[in-house]
Amino acid sequence: MTDTSTSATGGIPAQNPGSGSDSGSGEQRAKGGFLTKVPGEGSFWLSEWAFPVFVACLAAGIFTGTQLYYTYGTGVFSDVAVASMLKAGMENGSYGAAAAFGAGFLFARVIEGPMVGILDIGGSLQTGVGIGIPAMLLGAGFTAPLEHFWLAIPVGALLGAIIGAAILAIRRATVNSTGGTSTFGADVMMGAGNSAGRYLGPLVIISAATASLPVGIGSTIGAALFYKWQKPLTGGAIIGAMIAGLFFPIPGK
Repeated sequence: MTDTSTSATGGIPAQNPGSGSDSGSGEQRAKGGFLTKVPGEGSFWLSEWAFPVFVACLAAGIFTGTQLYYTYGTGVFSDVAVASMLKAGMENGSYGAAAAFGAGFLFARVIEGPMVGILDIGGSLQTGVGIGIPAMLLGAGFTAPLEHFWLAIPVGALLGAIIGAAILAIRRATVNSTGGTSTFGADVMMGAGNSAGRYLGPLVIISAATASLPVGIGSTIGAALFYKWQKPLTGGAIIGAMIAGLFFPIPGK
């Protein structure tokens, strides 16, 4: 069976270096130069277990932002409409709506993340960790993590690490299971995203070139490098445009 597994933080199918026409192609890869090698490939930053670390850092910041909002009335990372649900609970003491809404989003994204290989930060962390879990804690009477800044950081980090580990565990039991033949719908969701996303890259390049010639050139170079590294074109076009914009800023009107 062809290996179509993806990394915890990306949606690109992993290629089997020992299959097909690429078998024993170490010499061919060496001829390709540095463009053939993905930056950071094989390092901790692209490893599977770096994912819970990243999620822990994000969750720590988001949960601490909610602590600032609970204490000082500002700092929450969620949308205004979602944060208003938590604010309503702070005013009337009923956190049921915020807890149900946030926890529902968190549960859905934890199930979805292992399948598609991409974690939705807005739904899982900003809504789930930032609103749902704090609402559940406040509703149960556990106010200490949201009253003390020094306690909010480790609590948020612990929640993020648990979420990251759960996603990896679910992924290993489903799409990455030994001898598994089902993709659990991941191929359909990934295919839809990649099919739609491939058309955004050229549009980003055209938009960047319309805004500024140097930014357009930077966007084109970034897209070309990502294409060479077999990564989504859109990401390279955006990053290239941003880097070029640092050196050739577009003057405001």
